[in-house]
Amino acid sequence: MLLLALDTATPAVTVALHDGTSVVASSSQVDARRHGELLLPAVDRVVAEAGTRLDAVTGIVVGVGPGPYTGLRVGLMTADTLGFALGVPVHGLCTLDGLAHAAGLDEPFVVATDARRKEVYWARYDDARTRVTEPAVDRPAEIAQTVAGLPAVGAGALLYPEIFPVVREPEHVSAAALAELAVRKLAAGEEMAEPRPLYLRRPDAQVPKNYKVVTPK
Repeated sequence: MLLLALDTATPAVTVALHDGTSVVASSSQVDARRHGELLLPAVDRVVAEAGTRLDAVTGIVVGVGPGPYTGLRVGLMTADTLGFALGVPVHGLCTLDGLAHAAGLDEPFVVATDARRKEVYWARYDDARTRVTEPAVDRPAEIAQTVAGLPAVGAGALLYPEIFPVVREPEHVSAAALAELAVRKLAAGEEMAEPRPLYLRRPDAQVPKNYKVVTPK
């Protein structure tokens, strides 16, 4: 096995290679505005660091979000394209699950990432392996009672200390954690998600209200 993992659902552009036993190479860069520019060079860098070639990859796992539209689609389109070109399966994993896995907590907690518009993408977990709510997007004040008393993981939690007073690492998802989680699930024969984006709201970019369509004569 040589599993390529990548995620662009958060400001982190993150890539890793896992050989079925351990992560053999990884790269993470935090830049919310350069997902498309940074992702493929990161793939090349990780493959070179592992001393292998891209055509040795036997499977791909990609974070499906939730996340902002533009960044998220960069990772998903790249995973789909590479999977097609290499003739290998592409699996999806919830990005929040990757953060939960990396946190490694054995107690109830919440994962929250920045959804912009003064909102967070979030979900509750009984432990690092068990999500107990579907991913959602809300204003932090709207979920204050639901998450009260729970430690939190993720950059979204850091933005709202009045709602998430106890924040644990990591701040951003890593492809290394996604790869580890995917390998565990595959080994256990667990079903993986389709590599389709988990959009929980409309794109940030909107057509201007006074936009006029000009029909050529």
